[in-house]
Amino acid sequence: MYAVNGFSVVECECGLARTLLPPGFDPASIYTKDYFQGGHRDGYADYAGSGEELRHEFRRVLAALERFVSGGKLIELGCAMGFFLEEAKRSFDVCGVEISEHARGHCLDHGLDVVQNADTQFLNSRGPFDAAVMLDVLEHMLDPGTTLDRLHGTMRPGARLLITTGDYGSLLSRAMGKHWRLMTPPQHLWFFSPRTVTALLERHGFRVHRVEHPWKLVPLALVAYQATRYLGGQELFRRFVPPGRLPINLFDSMRVIAERVSTSSAPR
Repeated sequence: MYAVNGFSVVECECGLARTLLPPGFDPASIYTKDYFQGGHRDGYADYAGSGEELRHEFRRVLAALERFVSGGKLIELGCAMGFFLEEAKRSFDVCGVEISEHARGHCLDHGLDVVQNADTQFLNSRGPFDAAVMLDVLEHMLDPGTTLDRLHGTMRPGARLLITTGDYGSLLSRAMGKHWRLMTPPQHLWFFSPRTVTALLERHGFRVHRVEHPWKLVPLALVAYQATRYLGGQELFRRFVPPGRLPINLFDSMRVIAERVSTSSAPR
């Protein structure tokens, strides 16, 4: 068990770890403007200002998805300011879900179809979906199983789900322990390995086809901001780091591509 940021993180015998939250804690309270714009220690330096850098990475993610599905209806859960949706709408009919009022407002200002909650009514009205995407979002969810069940019910048979999340089973995670860069409760509530994320998806009607650890193009501002989290001086770096992006692979972040199957045919 770890104690991090005043929260306990416990690990199951299966290897899945989770953050224990106090009664009444609302994770949505984290995702204010400060979280996206340099006012949160574990957040982003300047998400809005890094739009061009983020789009380069999202085009790479979209290309990975389009190896399996190249059109139709796509939903992104946790779409932030909509940069991935804006790239994806060239090939798909898109919509999104974003819990942050600040980020969702940016989406709406740019004409994107984005709501706060992935409730059944919204999903049914926009589906059935050919693709669903969750980019570094699954680990933030209070109840990822319920969300996956709702998605499953509004996705076509054979539709593809693309997820990115940290790899708690990676060498870096195990070496760093409570100091791992993605060990950031209460922002991160779940810590998956390839084995545990595969088991989760299979329980909820998805067959995993690929788990990979790709290189990512990361905004320089975010690299500096997160690196100085441990050293101090975050505000200074946020102000003076120039625009740009850096290819990074610490092999502690994974991309999972799965297929929606019937629950009766999902592996057990």
